[in-house]
Amino acid sequence: MGMTLAGTDVDAPATDKNDADKPHDEAIGLDSTHDLSLALGQNLRRLRTRLGLSLERFAQKSGVSRAMLGQIENGRSVPTIGVVWKVAKALDVPFSSLLTGRETRGTTVLRAKHAKVLTSRDGSFVSRALFPYEGERKVEFYELVLAAYRQEDAEAHAAGTTENLVVSQGEVEITVGAERHRLGAGDAILFEADVPHSYRNPGADKAVMYLVMTYIESVGS
Repeated sequence: MGMTLAGTDVDAPATDKNDADKPHDEAIGLDSTHDLSLALGQNLRRLRTRLGLSLERFAQKSGVSRAMLGQIENGRSVPTIGVVWKVAKALDVPFSSLLTGRETRGTTVLRAKHAKVLTSRDGSFVSRALFPYEGERKVEFYELVLAAYRQEDAEAHAAGTTENLVVSQGEVEITVGAERHRLGAGDAILFEADVPHSYRNPGADKAVMYLVMTYIESVGS
């Protein structure tokens, strides 16, 4: 799932050209909770300064504007999932490392109304974390929702990362390198995610998937 999440039309019905020409904002909801935006800003500043990079240099490296990076670090802007992926790639850290807060022990109940929900820039792709970000782990669990006729392109993960995905609703085409696999409700796939890959919804209804990501090395705090 490690990707630049900029949704693109796939065999979709014709849309209003004016909609396609509208400018995209770099910042729309990552999560409504204040603690997540604070954790993101603190982690970005900590990891960036560890590399000895100024905001200006890191903006050039990541492709995210200096102004946006400054707003994120100060907790004044909540970026899209695509922006978070760009930052994680530039820092060479797992996506979830940017969202990790304090460690949680014991039993954790993740209420739907308090879920950490991330979206693509146009809202066509939604990812909900089904695990606490806090603490070290090698496995992450997500619910993914992809709108009709949409595709999400993913860049390669770190070597050894795997994705195990099951389709709960609708149809999905998974492309891994040169291979393409079409899955229906109930179908599952396991693949090595250290190559470019994509998720495509060829149908007229939304697709719902559940994804388990496994890393070779532990991630998180």
